[in-house]
Amino acid sequence: MNNITQAVGARIRTYRQRCRITQEELAEKAEVHHTYIGQVERGEKNLTIVTLEKILSALGITFDEFFEHLDFKESEETTASQCYDIINNKTPAQQEKIHRLLCDIEELIK
Repeated sequence: MNNITQAVGARIRTYRQRCRITQEELAEKAEVHHTYIGQVERGEKNLTIVTLEKILSALGITFDEFFEHLDFKESEETTASQCYDIINNKTPAQQEKIHRLLCDIEELIK
């Protein structure tokens, strides 16, 4: 499959794992077959917009959230994008601590 299919599948897997639900649980909530979720996550299936909306609804996220910082040029999410996703889900105080740590690390590697 193409890069966009793989990127979308990887992003669905990331959100599903954050929700701590199985492929079967997501499939049930989205009203699709559980093997379909696995194929989507591996980038083996093309999604329709309607099916993507069902999956995103089941994950409790919007199209805007899902496509924010999604890089279609790579088959997997970039490390920077993964870091953003982790930091974005933290409180402002936690984000500040992470930022300070990153600044300290940057100084160490100079």
